[in-house]
Amino acid sequence: MKFTIVFAGLVGISLTPALANYNINVNDNNSGGGGQQSVSVNNEHNVANVDNNNGWDSWNSVWDYEYGFAVTRLFKKKSCIVHKMNKAVMPSFQALDTLVKEKKLQGKGLGKPSPKSLIYTVNPDKVNNLDQFGKSIIAMCKGIPTYMAEEIQEPSQILHIGKCFNIDILWILNISFCGGTVEN
Repeated sequence: MKFTIVFAGLVGISLTPALANYNINVNDNNSGGGGQQSVSVNNEHNVANVDNNNGWDSWNSVWDYEYGFAVTRLFKKKSCIVHKMNKAVMPSFQALDTLVKEKKLQGKGLGKPSPKSLIYTVNPDKVNNLDQFGKSIIAMCKGIPTYMAEEIQEPSQILHIGKCFNIDILWILNISFCGGTVEN
């Protein structure tokens, strides 16, 4: 009986970190303006939430690893932009915590290579049905104009996409959303 209780306790202790949620707060200087970013990770639902608090230029991004989609809500534009997650460029769910801790300890990663970048063109047509993107994205964008973005693969296409809204995520990833729906 004692062995069963000890065994159950050890299993509970070992599973707790795997199922736990955690938050990481980082002061950042995004795109030339002050701001603070925080990351919340929900291991149970495989979702990461990145908040950038910078006044009117604030945004919130949800990365849903289970569904393979990410969304960024641009508060200034009062809209959401959904895109497929590029798993070759975006950090894996497991690597996110490690990457953030490394950057915090290294003083924004001085001496390290530049962060990875993704460039998307935003489709001007609104998304009518959010159900395909999962509950986390529905919760964030329900009732808000939402647009689908597609990653630009060819560098030659960059010249023809118009103005871009850029977000930097914790020194690990730069994302640009380009096209008429994000222009000032």
